[in-house]
Amino acid sequence: MGYTLEQLANKVQGVVKGDANLVIDKLGTLENATHKELSFLANPKYQSQLALTSAGAVLVKNEELAQLVENAIVVPNPYLAFAQLSHLFTPIPQGWSGVHNSAVVSVNAKIGENVVIGPNVSIDDDVVIADDCIIGAGCVVSRGTQVGKGTRLYPNVTFYHDVVIGESCIFHSGSIIGADGFGFAPTQTGWEKIDQLGSVNIGNNVEVGASTTIDRGAIENTQIGHGVKIDNQVQIAHNVVIGDNTAIAASTAIAGSTKIGSSCTISGGVCIAGHLTIVDRVHITGMSMISNSIEDEGSYSSGMGMEPTAKWRRTVARVRRIDEMAKQFLQLKQQVNKFLEKVDK
Repeated sequence: MGYTLEQLANKVQGVVKGDANLVIDKLGTLENATHKELSFLANPKYQSQLALTSAGAVLVKNEELAQLVENAIVVPNPYLAFAQLSHLFTPIPQGWSGVHNSAVVSVNAKIGENVVIGPNVSIDDDVVIADDCIIGAGCVVSRGTQVGKGTRLYPNVTFYHDVVIGESCIFHSGSIIGADGFGFAPTQTGWEKIDQLGSVNIGNNVEVGASTTIDRGAIENTQIGHGVKIDNQVQIAHNVVIGDNTAIAASTAIAGSTKIGSSCTISGGVCIAGHLTIVDRVHITGMSMISNSIEDEGSYSSGMGMEPTAKWRRTVARVRRIDEMAKQFLQLKQQVNKFLEKVDK
């Protein structure tokens, strides 16, 4: 389905510059968009592409930039406008409605209105699925789990028992919610498993990426706040608490009982140790190792950035000698102090 520039501008409270009747049927990048596609300029470093783009129109933040293309929609935040308009062009991903005849749904489950349940889905006893949910092919919703209104599960999502999911959430394929946390007590002959007696509570408007795992609590629940966005292949251990509107990028691992505040951003590949507290509005850059609590908002980094291999090897060699160099410095300082004492006398 296509939309005119005027229709799209009205959706995002923008102003059209150019042909308001131009029909757009797709979104695209500045580099590859065609004359029927809408693109956006959010990063100034790509401004040079405006003169070269074949896009039918571009979302820009001011009239000066709009003059560089034939058609534009001027909005305060082009990236946000692009995100809002993306919903108009999303294809319908499932090809069935109602309950597929291969699904196994317990007679003790409560299924709301307008719920789609796909092929080979398993829904256990005492499950509650609210109105307008979509449960993709091969999903497992275990005993006692509650799923809020309008939540969507893509194929092969697994909810363990007694998990509580809020409204308007999205779970991508392979995500597993409520598996046991990593709890074992050492014995003389091995390890004694600690049964995980808590569950997982997830708020409204949460999105969980593909193959991400969120473990159930050992005693109390693991808690994910409203509006949290979690990327692919993230591990969230037992009893972790994540505040509202925090975003976590791919391959991050968060150890047990750590509390993360609201409106934080955690970049890819970050490791966060257990039993820590991170306050609101903290940004952690990629590949950082967080081993202490963070008590003040702001940006935090760890590790060493990339440099040419030969230089990196020299740097590492020097780092390994830091203790020795520190001792030498202390000895030299003591000798200098003794010399200065003699001079004073």
